[in-house]
Amino acid sequence: MGTRSRRDARGPVAALLIAALVSLACAGGGLAEPEGERPAPGRSQASPGPSTTRADSTTSVAEFEQDVADAQEIAERYWAAQFKESGQRFQPIRRITPYQRSGEVSCGGQPLPRNNAVYCSQGDFIAYDVAWSVAAFRQVGDAFVFYLLGHEYAHGIQVRLGINYSFTIQQELQADCMAGAYLGDSVRAGALTLAEGDLDEFREGVAAVGDDPDQPWFAEGSHGTAEQRTDSFFRGYERSLEACDLG
Repeated sequence: MGTRSRRDARGPVAALLIAALVSLACAGGGLAEPEGERPAPGRSQASPGPSTTRADSTTSVAEFEQDVADAQEIAERYWAAQFKESGQRFQPIRRITPYQRSGEVSCGGQPLPRNNAVYCSQGDFIAYDVAWSVAAFRQVGDAFVFYLLGHEYAHGIQVRLGINYSFTIQQELQADCMAGAYLGDSVRAGALTLAEGDLDEFREGVAAVGDDPDQPWFAEGSHGTAEQRTDSFFRGYERSLEACDLG
């Protein structure tokens, strides 16, 4: 995303790492305030201005923090515009909280383990294991950071809209579609610039997070197969929110 050098190494380790990352990154119903939380990463003086956000892929922690901050800014700007257009008041997700140790952040009295990312509904925050997420960023690429935050932010939007499906897979595939819409619309509006290979990075990353083929679609925690998740994401990316069954 933006002018950046590309990394071509996306082997099985990267796929497994990201598959674990997003299979755990789902909406938490009835979750409480975080405990021992820390503020979200700050923005550097080199941060792009409010009209255009640029994501440069490097392997530095500082760049990862910048990508998270930029993805948050774009998501807030995007959803604020969508809510305003429909005559509704938008409330941004309260915070995005990185953590380093198991149990450092709790949701509903349950400490979050290492290697995790989650949206907690009652506390209205996103939390992620920063060391684990940086490792994924380094192996897969920065475009996936924007997808991951977009997927989690979509769960917050579902809560705001009162969307609550009977099966987890419905909630998750819709969040994938909404993440695709937020990214596709942001690219078309000029708020986000894709570099060569970014669409392939999205495609490979989303496919890597699909459920095991033997996972029953109706099981609690099901997110969808690689094909289902990729289809949902790119349906939203290409056709915007009208493809995400929000009506």
